[in-house]
Amino acid sequence: MPARPADASWTVLKFGGTSVSKRERWDEIGRIAAARAGEGRVLVVVSALSGVTNELQAIANGDDIAGRVAALIERHRGFCAELGLDPDVALGERLRALQALRDDPRAVSRPLAWQAEVLAQGELLSSTLGAAYLRSRGLDFGWCDARDWLRALAMPNQSDWALRLSVNCAHDGDDALRSRFAEQPTRMLLTQGFIARHDDGGTAILGRGGSDTSAAYFGALLGARRVEIWTDVPGMFSANPREVPDARLLARLDYAEAQEIATTGAKVLHPRSIAPCRDGGVPMAILDTSNPELPGTRIDASVAAVPGVKAISRRNGIVLVSMESIGMWQQVGFLADIFERFRRHGLSVDLIGSSETNVTVSLDPSDNLVSTDVLAKLSQDLAEVCRVKVIAPCAAITLVGRGMRSLLHRLSDIWATFGRERVHLISQSSNDLNLTFVVDEADADGLVPLLHAELIRGGAMPVHDADVFGPSWRTLLHGAPQRAAPWWRFERERLLALAEKNTPRYVYHLPTVRERARQLSAIDAIDRRYYAIKANPHPAILRELVAEGFGLECVSQGELERVFDALPELAAERVLFTPSFAPIDEYRTAFERGVTVTVDNVELLRNWPEAFRGRALWLRVDLGYGDGHHEKVSTGGKEAKFGLPAQRVDEFVDLARSLGIAITGLHAHLGSGIDNGGHWKAMLDELAGFARRIGSVDTIDIGGGLPIPYRADEEAFDLDAWAEGLAEMKHLHPAFKLAIEPGRFLVAEAGVLLAHATQVVEKDGVRRVGLDAGMNALIRPALYDAWHDIANLSRLDDTDEAMFDIVGPICESSDLFGKDRRLPRATAPGDTMLVADAGAYGSSMASEYNLRALPAEDIVE
Repeated sequence: MPARPADASWTVLKFGGTSVSKRERWDEIGRIAAARAGEGRVLVVVSALSGVTNELQAIANGDDIAGRVAALIERHRGFCAELGLDPDVALGERLRALQALRDDPRAVSRPLAWQAEVLAQGELLSSTLGAAYLRSRGLDFGWCDARDWLRALAMPNQSDWALRLSVNCAHDGDDALRSRFAEQPTRMLLTQGFIARHDDGGTAILGRGGSDTSAAYFGALLGARRVEIWTDVPGMFSANPREVPDARLLARLDYAEAQEIATTGAKVLHPRSIAPCRDGGVPMAILDTSNPELPGTRIDASVAAVPGVKAISRRNGIVLVSMESIGMWQQVGFLADIFERFRRHGLSVDLIGSSETNVTVSLDPSDNLVSTDVLAKLSQDLAEVCRVKVIAPCAAITLVGRGMRSLLHRLSDIWATFGRERVHLISQSSNDLNLTFVVDEADADGLVPLLHAELIRGGAMPVHDADVFGPSWRTLLHGAPQRAAPWWRFERERLLALAEKNTPRYVYHLPTVRERARQLSAIDAIDRRYYAIKANPHPAILRELVAEGFGLECVSQGELERVFDALPELAAERVLFTPSFAPIDEYRTAFERGVTVTVDNVELLRNWPEAFRGRALWLRVDLGYGDGHHEKVSTGGKEAKFGLPAQRVDEFVDLARSLGIAITGLHAHLGSGIDNGGHWKAMLDELAGFARRIGSVDTIDIGGGLPIPYRADEEAFDLDAWAEGLAEMKHLHPAFKLAIEPGRFLVAEAGVLLAHATQVVEKDGVRRVGLDAGMNALIRPALYDAWHDIANLSRLDDTDEAMFDIVGPICESSDLFGKDRRLPRATAPGDTMLVADAGAYGSSMASEYNLRALPAEDIVE
């Protein structure tokens, strides 16, 4: 890559159609250009006014030429008046040129050269108008014709259309060109995107997105300090932010990653614009015209390679062509033959998958201009050598990032999610920068937000790296989540004192338990509330929640005994027993205690009819799908052991009636950590349908699974919206009481794990802090790739931080609490460390593995 000249002084700014269509936006352009002029000289590249290029394209196609020209003239004259300019003085020459093209004899036959002249008028009009306005505001702006500087290149195998209307340009700058450009008399210049000079002296067009590319060409030719693409969003994001509000701003990218993201779906930057800047060593930035103070996305060669998925994108309208032939195996020249047929029809191939007897390729209609006729002719042509199948419409979902092959082990949830859909093609790029899945377009709806969340949860998308990832789209729009500081920050001294006894040690904050319980108690749509004690069976927590009106849900005989030991006076009807594959004696014991028993299979009744004869019980149904923050907490669908398949409900009901069993409740729990409020609405609606068919059901239990924000920058679950959805369903199904049985939501945030740092070690550039707690004390990170915020309680206010991995003393590679976490640089052995939000599934899942002692437990008020 050639070095950028040390004396380069130009900054190139590009503004698109939305940025040049309003007076206030031109004022902003003037302010930005003037600020950049403090660094050196400025070249502003502009697009046509919004919608103008579409109108010019219609004119170039011969559609109502006179009417559309008249409308464009009227629009530009009106905008001149809005800017306080005399239209005849500011735009007279340009408007006459547009009229001349209308009256040009070539308008009848519409040759490509005439079409190019027509399409160029939008940028010529906007740049002329803009320069006049900025000069009227007292700014030192000149105007130049981009065609005097950008020269179209003839590329191999280009059609006549492409040679005129979709050109590439030379961008190897030299001292002579730069010296000539420097002779421009003003400090700031305004020019056009989208247009260049053809070899015959006429106009050539760069094609859609050409203004981005024009700016990049100018940047490379001038050896600019920087090319800034100013648009209506503050940069590239880890997903389409309008589809995924939690998508993260990509603060820094290298050229290769930016190229892949732009090519596979990001519309904010045209893919062709990156190569000229890369070749010229010119940094790029994507910035928001409406919010110029935001950092945007920086693209250059100085970015350190950070492995991980940077973005996920979706492209619709993908066409797959599957070609099968037994004769292709070991046949020399078969691929050359079929690809020659694609070339013959003017179609380029995007993705390729092959086997011994099949080759499947994808075509992107936006690039290939695919029509039904072209596909039909291609299929007919290919049928001479193979069996052809066209699959459309499809969607391509692409993960982009460095080191995709090394990330495969972190993509287990992604594979599982795609396993629920029909995948036609999987393609992994040879440059190890992307992984693409092609599915039916209808199956792609809703996948990207789900996959984005799974990439973060599984650690494949390293959003903690502040050098690469910025704030989320939601945060940029509405500010950072306004969540109260966690209780443990106010109890620091007390926690430090408890840690002096011994560690590891769990500490539970009862006021937080009480607060979460009252949040759920305030929801009128819920009739019965149970606490899933497997989350944390500490007796003090059980007593607190029963005092708040909650019943208790147990899954084993041991949990039943814990409940009645802690609360001997508790009424049996306030206890649920919801086991899975438990010994039959546990069911008998539960019936003897008088608690409500839930069963989830027909075989129980068949094998032990006398244990259930004449009883009342609840039935757990599997609705055929699961959900949750990790595949190991998804408790519905074929792969899950829980629940009676929906298609066997009638079989169960018939057998139950023959045994005199009354089914009084219907239950489903399909996963944990589910942040989609519609999940419970849909589940309640489906269960109500089964309840009506059964006839004896009075209560529908939609389980638990409510999420909590484990990360400090996550939004809390919207309980109000959830409650509104439940109320809506209750209104539709008033005959049934509604029950829930959350665990995590009530206790997770109330608990912390205290540990002491044992060692601080550096190995091959990685700093590690060892704790006296390991995966035996808190297994969630090892089991579920779960995130827990981690703090150095001894140095809570120390802001001089470095990156550490936090590990434990267990002899397992998975003994890891967190990777790449920011902790005080001075962290040392003996410091008290705190693992947050550990009140659920912490101590209750702890073990004495490696013969290490179970953690102690404390309650604080």
